[in-house]
Amino acid sequence: MLAPLPPRPSTRFSGWRIVVLAAIGLGMTGPGQTAGVSVFVDHLMAGLDLTRSQVSTAYLVGTLVGATTMPRIGRLLDERGSRFAMAVVGGLFGVMLAAMSGVVGLVTLTIGFAGIRMFGQGGLSLVSTTSVAPWFDRRRGFAIGVATAAGGGLLSLVPIVSAYVIEITGWRLAWLVLAVAVWAVVLPIALGGLIDRPADVGQHVDGVPTDAGDPAGRPATGPAFTRAQALRTPMFWAVSGAVATTGMIGTGLAFHQIDLLGEQGLTPVEAAANFLPQTVASIGATLLVGSMVDRFAARWVLLVSMLAMAGAMVAVPFVSPGWSAVGYGMLIGAAGSSARALEAASFPKLFGIPNLGAIRGVVASISVASTAFGPLALSLGRDLTGSYVQVLLALLVLPLGIAVFGLFAPTPRPAPDAARPAQPGPRDDLGS
Repeated sequence: MLAPLPPRPSTRFSGWRIVVLAAIGLGMTGPGQTAGVSVFVDHLMAGLDLTRSQVSTAYLVGTLVGATTMPRIGRLLDERGSRFAMAVVGGLFGVMLAAMSGVVGLVTLTIGFAGIRMFGQGGLSLVSTTSVAPWFDRRRGFAIGVATAAGGGLLSLVPIVSAYVIEITGWRLAWLVLAVAVWAVVLPIALGGLIDRPADVGQHVDGVPTDAGDPAGRPATGPAFTRAQALRTPMFWAVSGAVATTGMIGTGLAFHQIDLLGEQGLTPVEAAANFLPQTVASIGATLLVGSMVDRFAARWVLLVSMLAMAGAMVAVPFVSPGWSAVGYGMLIGAAGSSARALEAASFPKLFGIPNLGAIRGVVASISVASTAFGPLALSLGRDLTGSYVQVLLALLVLPLGIAVFGLFAPTPRPAPDAARPAQPGPRDDLGS
């Protein structure tokens, strides 16, 4: 069993080591992310004799099914800690990647998509980013930003590596290679690397002892919302809406990137290379957002993120080979990563640590579900109008609406019954 590590006094703060391990864990979600799946799409269509719309539909249904388990994974994270949760999720993620090598048709493909989205894009991302929060207070936003940015950089390598492996081994064996890679990297991190809380090794939050001496290794003061209390705040839904909007639209654009940019005159190689400026902008935006959350109200970061997404959508018909394509890629990369980084960094500050897994599990469910609709929405829009432009203009109502809503959403204030408990947070009134 993954019992807590025995306390052992140490003068060397382990928080930054947790940041590194969380980044690696986040990077290993790549095979379950849209960018990682995208390099398999044409091979799945040819190998299974499916149309693009059929694959998009399988992706939608599988993603929606995968989203339903996120609150339970969040609860597991709160109850058993990040070590246990990562071991379980990482192990099952590898199983589902291996299962993808044996898909034979639309039904099995849908089941496979459900598994890799559930345990990769959803579960492993949730566990990795949440594992950092208990170790920091004053610089929590920056620390989570570093983990998310570094993890995003590693994640961007997965499509390149996957395409290379597919070229050598074929697409079926490539899924097996990715499964072994996940087991080889994630399980050692979970079993021998992560530490749930500073107190488990005789340390303190931020590496600095507090006068109050919280036995759980947390700051003595701060909010401690239950999941139900957090869900009753407008800011929860504003940030969740931003994550859902960038998830839906960003996933749709990434899933069809080769075709979409091909309509604008880019070659397949140039369209694929556009992931590079997206990654560079994503890393920069994530680091910036993490630092901003430590200093400013969440609504301002949300506003910038939604305006960047709207700008990228409006820019699509003006993209052409060259700098305009680079600018488009940077807008998309910055918009998507800033919304995700805002949620990861601001929720510990807004709602506290004790029930953070359960609260973020709801957002993860919303986020994963939102990504299901993007590829199909853009695919159907293109089929109906002959271009991606019209559907993107129609979808502008989402980022602009969320931007306005976020500006007027008040900062959550703890109710008297939301004071920090002496022990880890109890189950809230929504159950499991």
